[in-house]
Amino acid sequence: MPLVAARRAVRETVSGLPREFWWLWTSTLVNRLGAFVATFMALYLTLDRGYSASYAGLVASLHGLGGVVSSLAGGVMADRLGRRPTLLVAQVSTALSVALLGFVRDPVAIAAVAFLVGAASNASRPAVQAMMADIVRPEDRVRAFSLNYWAINLGFAISSMAAGFIAEVSYRAGFLLEAGMTLTCAILVFLKLPESRPESGTAVGKTGGASDAVGLGTVVRDGRFMGVVGLSFLVALIFQQGSVGLPVAMGEAGFTPADYGLAIAVNGVLIVALQIPVTRFIEHRDPGRLLVVSSVLAGYGFGLTAFAGSIGVFALTVCVWTLAEIVNAPTQTGVVVRLSPAQGRGRYQGMYTMSWSVAALVAPLMSGVVIDRWGAEWLWGWCAVIGTVAGAGYWALMRRMPGVGEGPDGTGIDGTLPDGVGAAVERAAVEGAGSEGAPTAVGETTAVGEQVPGEPVLERPVPGKQVSGEAVVERPVGGRAAVGEAAGSV
Repeated sequence: MPLVAARRAVRETVSGLPREFWWLWTSTLVNRLGAFVATFMALYLTLDRGYSASYAGLVASLHGLGGVVSSLAGGVMADRLGRRPTLLVAQVSTALSVALLGFVRDPVAIAAVAFLVGAASNASRPAVQAMMADIVRPEDRVRAFSLNYWAINLGFAISSMAAGFIAEVSYRAGFLLEAGMTLTCAILVFLKLPESRPESGTAVGKTGGASDAVGLGTVVRDGRFMGVVGLSFLVALIFQQGSVGLPVAMGEAGFTPADYGLAIAVNGVLIVALQIPVTRFIEHRDPGRLLVVSSVLAGYGFGLTAFAGSIGVFALTVCVWTLAEIVNAPTQTGVVVRLSPAQGRGRYQGMYTMSWSVAALVAPLMSGVVIDRWGAEWLWGWCAVIGTVAGAGYWALMRRMPGVGEGPDGTGIDGTLPDGVGAAVERAAVEGAGSEGAPTAVGETTAVGEQVPGEPVLERPVPGKQVSGEAVVERPVGGRAAVGEAAGSV
């Protein structure tokens, strides 16, 4: 009986998602299966090439800096050029730069190419997330993002184990193998994935291109979204300590690298084992509450590390903050999509991705300074404080955010309409009413909004733009109401 229930749960988890999503998911899995360089870069530079640990740290920082720069650039490209061209350019560039990294010998050249690898590899992330939001129905997005996150961790777990064996044979083989698998991802995108960016020609009340609707300035002026980005940065600072603060603290406490490997392996195993069932549990729950709980759980999960004195206790703390990670990752990505106008998804996802890239730069400095000056216990105490602050921030932000949670328009916590009204539809940007003030027809997809055919439109204004005219009204269209139509023009 439990086996039958498990099969039904898996079938319900993977059913209903479009074919394009599974090709994108496969591309993600293949990409992470070949992610060898990030795993053995420090060993390659120190053991194989004979450079110092300081130089290896500099290269790692430059790799991260490339990611910070390309996060925004990749988002702009996804909106201007399209998701598919951005993915192709980013993945081909990653393959070429990774292959080149295996052949360069000069320290300046290695540092420069590492920056290019970081920039190229991170440029694809906003496009992947924007394309996923384009092709998956709003009510299925948390599930889709969770499955994608599961693929990332499954691929990374396998590649991490394989990296050690590959490094024993040849570091260069690892570089070339990653380049080949990344190129395979580009081929999959080219052959199987159509462009998903909303067409600019269907813009409502505008004749300009889609890229004119939402710029980086629009994103920065969106106070609610930038609040989410800031809180995401705080949460990312906490999670980064699993790879930067934890190994240093365990080493100072007398534990070996193998001990750290055993403790951190719990993270990957739990994500692979629990991501899908936990997603089924949280899929239709209030994302605001989930973000509050996961932030506090992450902070205090790392905070408990201050009391760890054995491998078992370290592993137990990893279990606590891993559960927070499982809840936080798909929920936060789903909230970002809910707050992103359809024509600006790339830029919004780029800004969100940048918060994690900046955290990857700041976290090593934070952990190093705190541990050196005050000790590891203070680092874990600060993690608890940051988690509490992030949780309070999410609570304050989400309770004032219609459309995330249960808004005044009657939408449910997962974006669905009340029973009897219709299927879930997305809030998106409003560039104005239809031509000559006419309402947008039910079932259409516009360049500034997205909906399920046959359902009413729920639209959110583009941040920073004001709608002139009278209050929002409802008008019958074909016998039904077009919800959220503005009486007037932008």
